Amino acid sequence: MLGPRAMAVFFNISLYQLGWFACVFGAATGHPWLGMVLALGLIAVHLGLSAETRCQLTLMAAAGIIGLTIDTLQLWWGVFRFPNGTIAPWLAPLWVGVLWIQFATILPFSLRWLSHRYWLSAVLGFMGGPLAYYAGEKAGAVAFLTPRLPHLAVVAIVWSVALPAIIWVSDRLDLVKALAGRYRFWRDER
Repeated sequence: MLGPRAMAVFFNISLYQLGWFACVFGAATGHPWLGMVLALGLIAVHLGLSAETRCQLTLMAAAGIIGLTIDTLQLWWGVFRFPNGTIAPWLAPLWVGVLWIQFATILPFSLRWLSHRYWLSAVLGFMGGPLAYYAGEKAGAVAFLTPRLPHLAVVAIVWSVALPAIIWVSDRLDLVKALAGRYRFWRDER
């Protein structure tokens, strides 16, 4: 049987993945707002169960601003385009910002082991960022422009900077220590 911390990590990853699928498949099927509302609901569940919400909201706001800015810049650079959900042609869709906000929910829980490991988070961002966008492309939520390989490399470079930056914000807020990877309804292992 899983202990309390392992259950919290499993629960946290599950909330994140459900939100990711909701946003990506919502956008891919032409219903980006539906996916975004579901993901925001999952974020609300996460916050409702978290022991510390104020600092988490700060981290989420920072991640949302960083992520939406980064994806808007990549949109301007011609790296990719979003077939659905844009409210302005010069701005990445809001559901993308929600994905970044939701990503911030896993940092003090599931990805807490990345705390203060900026080089490791850069490597993980370099590999994981393009994989996530590639999966989003396969689902139909984003479309890379040609030539594809250089554009995937741009995403890799961007994520190798973005992930350590967001980890740094989490570290400044001391969220890993404040939350200790637990939700409030799980008790300490003894």
